[in-house]
Amino acid sequence: MNYKGKRVLVTGADGFIGSHLTEALVRGGADVTALALYNSFDSHGWLDDLPDDIRNHIKLVRGDVRDSAFLTRIIRGQSVVFHLAALIAIPYSYAAAQSYVETNIMGTVNVLEAARQWDTERVVHTSTSEVYGTALTMPISESHPLQGQSPYSASKIGADMMAQSYARSFDVPVVMLRPFNAFGPRQSERAIVPTLVRQAIDANCLAIMVGDTSPIRDLTFVEDTAAAFLSAGSADLEFGHPYNAGSERAVTISDVLDLVLELSGSNKPVRRDENRLRPQNSEVRALLADSSQLQRATGWRAQTDLREGLKRTIAWWRGRFNRGLVRHEMGYMT
Repeated sequence: MNYKGKRVLVTGADGFIGSHLTEALVRGGADVTALALYNSFDSHGWLDDLPDDIRNHIKLVRGDVRDSAFLTRIIRGQSVVFHLAALIAIPYSYAAAQSYVETNIMGTVNVLEAARQWDTERVVHTSTSEVYGTALTMPISESHPLQGQSPYSASKIGADMMAQSYARSFDVPVVMLRPFNAFGPRQSERAIVPTLVRQAIDANCLAIMVGDTSPIRDLTFVEDTAAAFLSAGSADLEFGHPYNAGSERAVTISDVLDLVLELSGSNKPVRRDENRLRPQNSEVRALLADSSQLQRATGWRAQTDLREGLKRTIAWWRGRFNRGLVRHEMGYMT
């Protein structure tokens, strides 16, 4: 994974996983261009949270992957493109499905077209474990059927198929990485772990509000997920083929909740919030990765166990509270 001096573009660099990947690339000596979604708040998302010694070595660019001409300009001359930009909040996909098609499918086509035009050395396309839907067999290998159980997952299946088709039709060197549920610092409360952690340590929350706690998930600490991306960007992998990246450890949301309460020292009551439930046939009941293909090809394996990852996540959230950043950033959901 020698990225020293290599020109690299990260789309979605302003997001949770994208910011960690960008940081890892800079530490590895890459010449990084980080694409953040344009906004009028003079913000680069989580990139603004990076230490100065990292941020000062990043070329920050604002734009939108739905703009094909823009992508054609910024991909020119890049050796590797890590494509993470996407709409990812599952609940919002029920309300605005078309926007997921435009960003996740058409945005991916725009990246692939630009990479094809400029003979980019490699594109790493970000898939998701959500494309598998509720597991029919576990652990889930890459041969598991794809099931669109939400507009979000359907849009990611479409993006995956476009990536695969560009590899087969035009010999675009695209690797498809399929991360399972990442967690850790800088994750928004759209995800279950930060939702539980923030409520557990927030003095303004008198109870912890949760939805269904029975689903099973494969939770991977975000630094391990970023390491999987680094492997996918450099190792000898089959183009147009998906590779799972998960911890290979199954845990229920109820188990995660119990561990968050233990590690945070919270004894708050837990209450069910019907507004946090997915539609019945849309909830993914179980996810557990078989990451053996990626492990054999690259040697990658998740290194951080759930307890240690949650400790580090809780410490990060406490730091945000101590610096008075949570109210401004998230507001309160009491």
